[in-house]
Amino acid sequence: VVLETLTKLLLLQFILGFHVLGLSGPLAVQPAGSVMLPCFVQTPIPVEELEVEWRRTDSETVVHLFQDGESQPEAHFFTEEIAHGNFSFLLKYVTTKDTGVYKCIVYRNQESNETLIEIMMSVYLTVSGGHVVSVYAGEDTTLNCSVHSHIPPEELEEVSWKKRKTDEDMVVLQFINGQTVPESIHETYRDRVELFSREEIHKGNFSLRLKNIQTEDKGFYICEVFHEDLSANTTVEVQQLGDWSTTWHIRYVVNHCWDLRNVQISICSGAMTPLMILQQEGKNSSKPESNTV
Repeated sequence: VVLETLTKLLLLQFILGFHVLGLSGPLAVQPAGSVMLPCFVQTPIPVEELEVEWRRTDSETVVHLFQDGESQPEAHFFTEEIAHGNFSFLLKYVTTKDTGVYKCIVYRNQESNETLIEIMMSVYLTVSGGHVVSVYAGEDTTLNCSVHSHIPPEELEEVSWKKRKTDEDMVVLQFINGQTVPESIHETYRDRVELFSREEIHKGNFSLRLKNIQTEDKGFYICEVFHEDLSANTTVEVQQLGDWSTTWHIRYVVNHCWDLRNVQISICSGAMTPLMILQQEGKNSSKPESNTV
């Protein structure tokens, strides 16, 4: 009985020693990221008796091979770990084309065993770009909105720019199923808003170019992104600083006169065109002078 039990234990150990182990669940990875596909045996196999293949199950394409003591390509395999029974495979710069099921097949002489590993893209959707914009009336500005997701930007269901209102948000512009929807633009912003080029959208840049800023444009704008049950947003505040022509006129006068030596400057308010009263050092007389741009 003891001999029979020992025989069974040795047989079980032999079977388990060649059982190829991997991972039960799928591996999630972000685009352009790296992922380790685990494959190992509990009892190391002599290298001279060993052969390992990594294949895709959909096409049976060999993506990696260890044979006759050599790894091809070596960069994706951990050669120093093979002697310890570790045949894990490193996949770099992952794209959606790399997703799927991979098979690790281990051969020892005439025997073989295998394990399956699935790679899937991480499900995520984030939006960044929240900031404060200070701008003068009549200027153009950009409201930043960058989308980061496992979903290609052109395939997002909806990207909307809205202005926050007390009663109901005002739709400024919508991008739906890969296209800008011109009829969605509110009449207040007609011919004054646009997204960037297709090349920028492909990068996830959904920033809004707002032209010819009006006093009424001041406020909070929200960039909202939707896809199936995912959503994210960011908020931009536009602070309008007044009429640029008047402000620039005053600044021009001050800058223009600052270079004068031994002169005291005062701006006379109450006139459309600022007046400068210049007093020469050591003289009591004053001479009003108007400057127009």
